[in-house]
Amino acid sequence: MRKWIIGTLVVLVVAGGIFWSTADEDMRGLLLHLPTDKDVLFWSIAQRDAAFRALDRIPILSRSRVISRGKNIYPLPKGAPLDVGADVDAYMTDQRTAALVIVHEGKVRLEKYGLGFSPGKRWTSFSVAKSFTSTLVGAAIQDGYIRSIDDKVSDYIPDLRGSAYDDVTIRQLLTMTSGVQWNEDYGDPQSDVALFNAHKAEPGVDVTVSYMRKLKREAPPGTQWVYKTGETNLVGVLASSATGKTLSDYLAEKIWQPFGMEQDASWLLGSTGHEISGCCMQASTRDFARFGLFMLGGGMADGKPVLPPGWIAEATTNQTDTLRPGFGYGFQWWTRDDGAYMARGIFGQGIFIDPGRKLIIASNSNWPQATDRQGGDQDKKRSAFYKQVQLAIDREAKP
Repeated sequence: MRKWIIGTLVVLVVAGGIFWSTADEDMRGLLLHLPTDKDVLFWSIAQRDAAFRALDRIPILSRSRVISRGKNIYPLPKGAPLDVGADVDAYMTDQRTAALVIVHEGKVRLEKYGLGFSPGKRWTSFSVAKSFTSTLVGAAIQDGYIRSIDDKVSDYIPDLRGSAYDDVTIRQLLTMTSGVQWNEDYGDPQSDVALFNAHKAEPGVDVTVSYMRKLKREAPPGTQWVYKTGETNLVGVLASSATGKTLSDYLAEKIWQPFGMEQDASWLLGSTGHEISGCCMQASTRDFARFGLFMLGGGMADGKPVLPPGWIAEATTNQTDTLRPGFGYGFQWWTRDDGAYMARGIFGQGIFIDPGRKLIIASNSNWPQATDRQGGDQDKKRSAFYKQVQLAIDREAKP
């Protein structure tokens, strides 16, 4: 027995050594700082540094689905270097930025990397995925799978009938004005956003639907905006149910392949198999920038319209009062008073799109806190940097 135990230990040590020697740099970093729980909101900075580039490879979170790239790649030619008028390296250090890609008029004007990240790697999106999810609703309308965003949500998710969501429309989900009570406090381990993904689903019911249909109403539908990640997950279940396809496959079919994304991406799955559509796509920062180009180009891919006429204008226009000066909310896009709009994720993920200047700023980071509400001023500084880039473009445009 003792010899068997010793032999087994030797085999495990050798196997571990082989795994370590063949693992890539990201996996080695992950093994050194492996999170022991699923709640990313309470990981250490070192754990997040390692995990954000390999979230789909963490054993406790490893269920994911591939978003396959196609044969052709949308080119990102280099343009003249952009003089931002600021110390970009110092800004990236302060932001703990892994990648910063600035595209102007279809050309890369600035591209820098930090935290050991590089163009060939992927970083998690967090809530940037919300804007992808809402765009797939537009695609489903264009394809005839969804009749109208003024349809009731329960028409497409029957398990919501009889709940507070029974009379909520798709439009109200997209704008987060359902009136259903929700707590999105990232610093509270008992908040809805911290608890709902760990919820044990009722038999035969999607995990998000199972959690959300127990929530209570606090305002009439359409009258009050409250940011709710759980509702974006419902949007994803709805889009998947309507199309009969997984979100990953539908995204690959409608945008990722025909538009020409450079790398495969992935999307984490909930316990019942749907994509966690309010979060957690893994993609290269250059491909996040390409999604910005897709939006700037009017939602065309391979010469064909993916979205209904007028969808982008409506989706990226303020639809509700967020009580945040200068910021509005469209269809899962943050809007700004100057006409720009953004996809935003906790810990510093973002796609900033300025149609008037034909400008895209894609960035991935690991801020010390999830948002400025947990302390710090990273979001404020990022907004100031966006403004600096806009001013730099304006200076160039002057005779």
